[in-house]
Amino acid sequence: MNAANSAFKAIADPARREILRLLRQGEMTAGDLACHFDMSKPTMSHHFAVLADADLITRRREGQTIWYGLNSTVLQDVLAWMLDLAGNLPSERKP
Repeated sequence: MNAANSAFKAIADPARREILRLLRQGEMTAGDLACHFDMSKPTMSHHFAVLADADLITRRREGQTIWYGLNSTVLQDVLAWMLDLAGNLPSERKP
């Protein structure tokens, strides 16, 4: 699956979008992120894996702690594609 398809699949889920939003503030541990959700650890791990597979997040291990960070490069590429697809906005079109 190419990067854009993986990114669309990843951001289709509201919980994963919320994880990305939380990571805009900076790196967070899995536990820090999990406290914002009412779901099991395996479910959280699945969301982290989908986001990592889409290259939307980074992860680094520090001892037994895993730190997650936002990798906005793929999102920027998807946004650029969407803007290109949309073309000029209606207010920018000339008669």
